[in-house]
Amino acid sequence: MSKAIDPKSEDRKNAEPIPQREITIKENRAGGLLRSSGLVGIWTMLSRVLGLVRDIVVANFFGASAGADAFFVAFKIPNFFRRLFAEGAFSQAFVPVFTQYKSQKSAQEVQSLANAVAGTLGLVLLVVTLLAVLGAPWLTALFAPGFIDEPAKYGLASEMLRITFPYLMLISLTAYAGAMLNSYGYFSIPAFTPVLLNLVLISSALYLTPYFQQPVVGLAWGVFIAGMVQLFFQFPFLLKMGLLPRPRLDYRHEGVQRILKLMLPALFGVSVSQINLLLDTVLASFLQTGSISWLYYSDRLAELPLGVFGIAIATVILPSLSGKHASESKQEFSQTIDWALRLIILLGVPAAVALIVLAEPLITSLFYYGAMTQQDVFMSAQSLRAYALGLLAFMLIKVLATGYFSRQDMKTPVKIGIWAMVANMVFNLILIWPLQHTGLALATALSSWLNAYLLLSGLKRMGVYMPSPGWGLFWIRVLVASFTMIALVWHFNQSTDQWMAMALWARVALLTQLVLLGLCSYFVMLLVLGVKLKRVLKAPLR
Repeated sequence: MSKAIDPKSEDRKNAEPIPQREITIKENRAGGLLRSSGLVGIWTMLSRVLGLVRDIVVANFFGASAGADAFFVAFKIPNFFRRLFAEGAFSQAFVPVFTQYKSQKSAQEVQSLANAVAGTLGLVLLVVTLLAVLGAPWLTALFAPGFIDEPAKYGLASEMLRITFPYLMLISLTAYAGAMLNSYGYFSIPAFTPVLLNLVLISSALYLTPYFQQPVVGLAWGVFIAGMVQLFFQFPFLLKMGLLPRPRLDYRHEGVQRILKLMLPALFGVSVSQINLLLDTVLASFLQTGSISWLYYSDRLAELPLGVFGIAIATVILPSLSGKHASESKQEFSQTIDWALRLIILLGVPAAVALIVLAEPLITSLFYYGAMTQQDVFMSAQSLRAYALGLLAFMLIKVLATGYFSRQDMKTPVKIGIWAMVANMVFNLILIWPLQHTGLALATALSSWLNAYLLLSGLKRMGVYMPSPGWGLFWIRVLVASFTMIALVWHFNQSTDQWMAMALWARVALLTQLVLLGLCSYFVMLLVLGVKLKRVLKAPLR
């Protein structure tokens, strides 16, 4: 059910020129957050599954070779800036300001803001992209200094970075379009868009790589093509809503100035976990060949539940929390955070323990083909377990940080982020020597727990979040159900050697059975312990 905002009524209220368009906006209803989270989760799940298929194809063609290491660095650099900038600082700063404009100003002023942001953002991204392409060797040396002693790998990574870095500009503009759609309640379209990235990269690996002397370069071109496809995919939906921007360079625009002021601290505060992962890559470049690939494969598996649950829930509640803050609905603000945290705990704890228990089976079933070796499986499984120890913290950070950004408070997460990053550096130096690449993953997990704890403490101290009763009993029930799940899955699991000896479909069948067994036992145990799932899942008013 939807309603339309008539531009003529806005004109009568504000005595401004009539925008020749009509914007369709979904109504806010009880339970809307859960439905929206579910839709985002479904599309994100599809994207992550296709991402795993993509990684399976890449692993089959390139394994953990020098070429694979070079590509992952060339892809990780623009991807890091994407998460830091497009999905991080920009989205967190833009959505609260845009939501306020949407609720308090005329339709023409909303369009004016959209135009000014598009022009300013586009120019900044173009300049950054040109500088990065020209300085690709220096960027490669900065992000992977260990490659300098291997000229072939260093040269290949620099060459591919020139191809992949424009992806940052394209995907940032895509994120901008998606943020506008999210602000109007259209979550499915932006959530589906990453599916296109994986489809293009899979196609590039299968059909484009044979045309290059260095086949892995075909993957780099696939990244560039995917950015174009994702951006143009958004245009028809913005056009239908009447919000397709007409870029105009106006950095003095009041809304643009506010967004810029919010973005500067958010550039650091929102993506500390990504900075930590980047530091892992820098240090891993000094370790044995394959370390970057092992961290990449394990990180990809850890990102599956993070994207499906953590990022999906945080994406959906940001416009809701921004609206509640604008209307000074403090109790509803706190209730929304409490609901999101309970949902994260309910889904994140079993996801984390499943990754720990099924590390080798997952790596073997997904990646142990072609150029992937047994050593690669064992090494990737070790770092996967380390990342899994911090999975719940990664998910909590996404939700807790939203509590600050929706209130346009960027300074507090920055201060907390500094402490977390310093802690990560210390943990890295302590753990890298005895544990090698696994120590880097464990350091990221430990620093993320510190980050999550400080974010939660800050919200409670400010009185912004007041936990509802029953958290202690809720934790006990979730942990008991999780241990029950672990016991059953462990009992029916096979040894790693048996997994490696199985055929593809035998692995898939057994893994599916173990996952279904784990899910059923977990939720049945929750019901036996008295957890009322409908009450937990019931979202507050949007």
